[in-house]
Amino acid sequence: MRVEAGEFFGFLGRNGAGKTTTINAVVGLANKSSGTIRIFGYDNEREWREARRFIGLAPQEFNFDRYLSIRDVLIFQAGYYGLRGRAVARRADELLERFGLTARARVEYTRISGGQKRRLTLARALIHRPRLLILDEPTAGVDVEQRLELWDLLRTLNADGLTIFLTTHYLEEAEELCKRIAIIRDGRIITEQPTEELVREGERLQDVFLELVRG
Repeated sequence: MRVEAGEFFGFLGRNGAGKTTTINAVVGLANKSSGTIRIFGYDNEREWREARRFIGLAPQEFNFDRYLSIRDVLIFQAGYYGLRGRAVARRADELLERFGLTARARVEYTRISGGQKRRLTLARALIHRPRLLILDEPTAGVDVEQRLELWDLLRTLNADGLTIFLTTHYLEEAEELCKRIAIIRDGRIITEQPTEELVREGERLQDVFLELVRG
C-alpha cells in the first residue's frame, strides 16, 4: 500500500480487520512482523526520529490530561517534539482560532462538548506542523452538523497540502473526502483504487460494504 504526498486516503475495514494495528505500526506503537514502512522516505524503525516528526495522530479515544486547559494541552503536546517558547504559544493560539476553540482556551477539556473535543484532537495532532495526519474515526460520536463542519476543516487542511490518512466506518465520509480507498480484511488489503472506481464497482463489492456497516 502506498499513500502519495498530498493525498486524502481512506483505509476501511470492519472491526478487527487490522486498521488500528496498521496505524500503530506506522506511528511506532506496535512492532510489525514483516515488511517496511517509510514516511516521506524515512524508515520508521531505523530512522524513527525523522519519520515520526512528520506524523500527527488523531486517535479515536480522547486521551487528554484532565487537569490542563485546552490551550495547555496543545503546548504540552509540542514539548514531545522539543518545541517550546513563544513560537509554540503562537502556534497553539493559531490552531485554537482555526478550530473555533479560542473562547474555550482556558477551559479544562472535561468541560467542552464532544464536537469540541474532536476539534481539539485535530489541533493537538497538528501542533508540530506534521506533513501526514492520521485520523482514526475522526467523527465518531458527533452529530451530523458537527460532522459536516469537520469535513470542511479536513478538506481545507488537505487543500493546503497536508497528506491525510483516514479510517472510518462511515462509507459516505470516505466517499466524500477520499481520492483513493483501500479495504483491509483479516490483515490483508483486498482492494485499493480510486474512490470513483470503487463506488462504480459497489455492486460487486456489496458484501465488503455490508461487512463494514455491520462491523
